[in-house]
Amino acid sequence: MRITMIGTGYVGLVSGACFADFGHDVVCVDKDGKKIAALHRGEIPIYETGLDDLVTTNVTAQPLRFTTDLSQPVADADAVFIAVGTPSRRGDGHADLSYFNAADKEIAKAPTVFTVVVTQSSVPVGTRDAVERSISETNPNADVVVASNPEFLREGAAIRDFKFPDRVVVGTADERGRKVMGDIYRPLSLNQAPLMFTARRTAEMIKYAANAFLATKITFINEIADLSEKVGANVQEVARGIGLDNRIGTKFLHAGPGFGGSCFPKDTKALIKIAQDYDVSLRIVESVLAVNENRNRAMARNVSQALGGALRGKNIAVLGLTFKPDTDDMRDAPSIPLVTGLLDMGAKVKAFDPVGMEQAKGELPNIIYCEDAYSCAQGADALVVVTEWTQFRALDLDRLKTIMAQPVVVDLRNIYRPEEMLAAGFVYESVGRSSQA
Repeated sequence: MRITMIGTGYVGLVSGACFADFGHDVVCVDKDGKKIAALHRGEIPIYETGLDDLVTTNVTAQPLRFTTDLSQPVADADAVFIAVGTPSRRGDGHADLSYFNAADKEIAKAPTVFTVVVTQSSVPVGTRDAVERSISETNPNADVVVASNPEFLREGAAIRDFKFPDRVVVGTADERGRKVMGDIYRPLSLNQAPLMFTARRTAEMIKYAANAFLATKITFINEIADLSEKVGANVQEVARGIGLDNRIGTKFLHAGPGFGGSCFPKDTKALIKIAQDYDVSLRIVESVLAVNENRNRAMARNVSQALGGALRGKNIAVLGLTFKPDTDDMRDAPSIPLVTGLLDMGAKVKAFDPVGMEQAKGELPNIIYCEDAYSCAQGADALVVVTEWTQFRALDLDRLKTIMAQPVVVDLRNIYRPEEMLAAGFVYESVGRSSQA
């Protein structure tokens, strides 16, 4: 199959490389000439495990190519995937469709054969209907079907998620469109991936509902963590105890500083705005968003409490800046409100992240960036674990205690055991566990 991927961001580049690895002929298009030039040099603009090798292999074998001009790739394509960013619009929380609409208008002019235009970007329910009307008005002779194919890729595990998916959702009622999408995903058939065909608006809603539900699980366990601290329970054991119930499951029940990243914050906001447009109240999702935003801001106060309630003039070491490990993504990362709060309270902040520091500098310019965890901890009054990178899970505690000004650790990811830290002589604070739990 001939596939054109519009957008070489996280979703577009991963999807394009994986489709090429399936044996399809893939052209990835992006207006950013510098990014395309870098990809031609083998430089990958995002950090994702295994992506650099996957791209290099398929560029060398030539099923994967990059360009800034979409006209010819779209004209020749069996399917055109739109995978551009749809961030939250400033001021109101609606999805910003400016990149999406620009891509839609350009695509409309180009098809010369039957083409399935597939939207992978998260967009409000009904947007694909508008795309179909726009293409019809711009190019009445275009033989085009618009389908929805939401992605469910976890950053850090995206290639595995693409090749071994829980489900592949395709929204289209058109039989020709179903056949093209079935052919595109046929290489997954040996893995028995459930290919779910549904109505277009249903597919659009599945994406938002899935992310809102996962965000709800995270927020639920974070509130249970707060209660666990008060009553002397251990939230990790609580999460395991309820997660063993197969109706609930263990995933997304890890207490911490709140959810962030490219999907959950913007998609919960967008879902709330969609509901408001239709005069529907989503009180659970509204509460999830409010609780998460409050939790993000509260983490700096937790650090302050660990140091007796005063941070002015204190040196704070922050380990981990990206919203999760195995990615360089800083979008809505919990580290941003945490560090901002620490600075507002008068603290001096040093930070280290294995791959995300260049991206973090644009969000957090007023801190010191260090070369490793120990140079970050040197002279610190408190060390805060924000992202649970593997590199932080087995730190030399004796060395830390020697180089820190005060042996205070605030572990927002619960990667250490309280008894271990107390035995090593640290003042240790975690999430949802008393020091004795």
